[in-house]
Amino acid sequence: MNKIGVKKMLLTLGAVITALAAGWYALFGLKPYTVSAADITERYAYTLSQPVNLQLQQDDNNGYHFHYNSFDGAKVNGYMRLPTSTTQMSQPLPVLIGAHAMGRAHVRWWQNSFKDRPTRESTDKITSMALAKGYAVVTIDARNHGERKDPNHSIVDIINNLHWWGEREPYEQMLIDTVRDHRLLIDWLGTQPQFDATRIDVAGYSMGAHVSLLLAAVDNRVRRVAAVVPPHVNSRTAIVAPLNMLQGLADNPVLLLTANDDEYASEKENMQLFNALPNADKQYHVFTSGHLLPADYVQLFEQWL
Repeated sequence: MNKIGVKKMLLTLGAVITALAAGWYALFGLKPYTVSAADITERYAYTLSQPVNLQLQQDDNNGYHFHYNSFDGAKVNGYMRLPTSTTQMSQPLPVLIGAHAMGRAHVRWWQNSFKDRPTRESTDKITSMALAKGYAVVTIDARNHGERKDPNHSIVDIINNLHWWGEREPYEQMLIDTVRDHRLLIDWLGTQPQFDATRIDVAGYSMGAHVSLLLAAVDNRVRRVAAVVPPHVNSRTAIVAPLNMLQGLADNPVLLLTANDDEYASEKENMQLFNALPNADKQYHVFTSGHLLPADYVQLFEQWL
């Protein structure tokens, strides 16, 4: 085949690929949509027929494994530990709720490794620091994560179906229901006199940072937020996009930690989020790294806590 023939073939192939891509996008590509404040309020609301009945089981590390039934009957599991100082325990304790990354589990806030795999996001170090500062630390597994994994509906399936086939509802519902699970946890915390209901902070890494921002936006009982490398979320999944929920974050000081080479959020997108945060009490730190920050990022929590 001569050069002209090769060129024609390549042009034809390119046209076919372009047509296929356009057809795929028309059928399956996620399209932006809009949500109102009323939409957000409705989707993140919940009703309970009776108060949260959280079942505690104490261990030998001044901690408690627990579980409770969520608004839809789903079982939520988690762990809580109190500071060891008796002086700190003499008054109501501030609470830090830790939210884990996608594909991880709440145990990553408590152990430096799990099943021989290190906790590379170093969230266990934040827990140790918070306990030393006098916080009670509480964590739960997100929907479809940890002990709540669904073998017939894995997180890999949810993400693949989101990106390849435009099935956003399972992804959005996973996040919304995880936020609502946390809201029920806060309900219970507010009934316990050993906790200071006016000092409930949330911190999260990656998906956990995303969940933390959503939780603070829809629940005014959350005081401060530490969001570590939250992924960029736009209006293709509008009901779980923090940029669509800024009004709810007006009362929340935010610590935002990002990376300059994050595969899930560009520097421009991170700056857009920080600039949009409505509370003037906000901090922004950028690390020279990818989505996995250098372990010493946790030093910024020393002052924040």
